[in-house]
Amino acid sequence: MHPALQNLEIICMISSYVKCSSLPSFASTCRAFEHPALNALWRDLQSVKPLVQCLPDDLFGFDELGGVALQEPLDDRMWHTLFKYTSRVHSITVPNDMEAINPVCLLVLSCSSAPALLFPNLRKLEWHASGTHCAADFLRMVFVPSLLELNMDIPSASSAFFSVLSSLGTSCPRLQNMSLNYGFRPLILSFEASPFITRPISQLHHLHTLSVCDLGIQGIEHLTELRALESLSLKFTIDSAWDIVDLSLSGFHNLQSLSLSTVTMEQASDFLSSLQFVRTKEIRVDFEDQDESTAILRLFAISIFAPLYACRNLTQLLVGSVCYISMSNKELGQLVTAWPKLQVLQIKCYPSDDSDSIIPTFHGLITLLGRCPALTSLTLVINVTKLNGIDLKSPGGGCRNERLKFLALGNSPIKVPVNVALIISGLFPNLKKVDCWDAYPMGQKKSVKQQWELVNSIIGGFSLVEERSFAIWSDL
Repeated sequence: MHPALQNLEIICMISSYVKCSSLPSFASTCRAFEHPALNALWRDLQSVKPLVQCLPDDLFGFDELGGVALQEPLDDRMWHTLFKYTSRVHSITVPNDMEAINPVCLLVLSCSSAPALLFPNLRKLEWHASGTHCAADFLRMVFVPSLLELNMDIPSASSAFFSVLSSLGTSCPRLQNMSLNYGFRPLILSFEASPFITRPISQLHHLHTLSVCDLGIQGIEHLTELRALESLSLKFTIDSAWDIVDLSLSGFHNLQSLSLSTVTMEQASDFLSSLQFVRTKEIRVDFEDQDESTAILRLFAISIFAPLYACRNLTQLLVGSVCYISMSNKELGQLVTAWPKLQVLQIKCYPSDDSDSIIPTFHGLITLLGRCPALTSLTLVINVTKLNGIDLKSPGGGCRNERLKFLALGNSPIKVPVNVALIISGLFPNLKKVDCWDAYPMGQKKSVKQQWELVNSIIGGFSLVEERSFAIWSDL
């Protein structure tokens, strides 16, 4: 054997590139390849079916009701064989298919000789199945101290399943990343699950990222005590209430990223107002899709972010769509004055059909550039039909941003594409094009889209001329 093949690290690397279908043959080649190949084969399971398939075919049958039944218990030799494989598993994905889970649950529940930890090295669990009683039994097997990541999508759940979830804090004390989604029944399941998961989550002192439905005031109070928490995503339901007078929460000490999915503007504003301090660098607010009649009532106002004015280290602010915007140039300047380190600003809202609707112009955009010099990405609707007072030769009056790489102006109204292109290229000399997004609820007219395409064509021409000029000067 070549000396290199006696190096365990090299063999493990080779095993990682071998196709799964070829790993069993590779493992049987020689003793030196066996363990690395089996580790690669069993490391990441997309289902628990392989565990059942490695057992004797006649081990399972059917009972009188047609359910899966264990014909005989596993002896010590069989357990040794099964544990030889399960101990190598680092991640398990459970699809919405309980056929494979039932036999595994029967094995453990019916055999007193079953290993206490069937998956001692499990690091990650992806769950996309209903929370039945059998699923609860399986969950007990995979809630092990080594678990670091848990992602669950639960369309329905039994009380037994929730009871197992309540042991999460003690069963998986090292958990670092967790997401919990309730599918199409978030309102009902969130209400049922909250008493079972609130306290266990507060015991996860190594938790770095968390994505859950609103846990209520008491639950959020528990989360503020998690000093290791760096990323938090909260989904509010229609019944989420944060409009309590004088509500005051201590805030999050080390949180770097905060994402809120809300039904109304008021929910986001009330939640942010309840925090005594916010040191978060990245904040995202999305609004749940509603029908058009509901969306018409939504109006974005800068007052929603008043609690964040003290957050001087904010680098990213992203506001989702499905709402209208009414904001003057002065209000836009007021919004960004507090955030000199802002790098990404996304206010993905749309101008209203109302003739009294106010949206920023190029003057507001120039003010924004002066107050946020580190900006690299900007998404904002502005009125580019009002060009009064803008010098086409020097549109920013000396103010320009050479860092900006992405600019999206949505369905901004436009009249003179050539002048708009001159202003944009003057303000953002390194920008290659202007992006848009699908207008909601009113689609853009074809003529408007064509005008923005012309803007991009002109900006592209400017970039080409600049590149050629640079090449000529470089050759001199």
